[in-house]
Amino acid sequence: MKNKRQYKILDIIKMHDVETQEMLQNLLAEYGFNVTQATVSRDIKELRLVKKMTENGIYKYAAPEENRFKKNIFIDTVTGIDYAMNTVVVRCHTGMAQAACAALDSMDYSGIVGTLAGDDTIFVLMKTEAEARKLVKTFKELVWG
Repeated sequence: MKNKRQYKILDIIKMHDVETQEMLQNLLAEYGFNVTQATVSRDIKELRLVKKMTENGIYKYAAPEENRFKKNIFIDTVTGIDYAMNTVVVRCHTGMAQAACAALDSMDYSGIVGTLAGDDTIFVLMKTEAEARKLVKTFKELVWG
C-alpha cells in the first residue's frame, strides 16, 4: 500500500501544482488514499520531495531526480537475477515485483521486448540470448555492485 501511495504522490505532483501537505492529502483522498498529515509528511521525506518555484512564483512539490528514486526501488526490491535463453528472471521481495517492474520499464534498457510482473517475479523478454546475458550482468552490477 505504501509503494502504491508513494507512486500516486509522484503522479499527483506531476499533474498538479501541489503547494502544501494539506493539498497533497486532499488529492490523495480523491484517489482513495485516506491518510493523515503525518503520513503525508513521512512520504514527502522518504521520497525526498523538494519545493521548486514555478514560473508564476509559486512553490510546489517536485521529485528531486525521478530516475534515482525508481532505480532505488529496483535495487531495494531485487533478491535474485538469472536468465534462460532470451528471458531474464528477476526475483523480488514478496509484493514488490510490480513496483520494481514499473521502475525497470522507465529505465530504458536496450534490447527489451517487454516485461511481465507477478507478485515476486519479473520476466524480461530480450531480443537475443546475448542481450539477456548482458542485461543480467548490468542488473547484478546495479544491485550488488
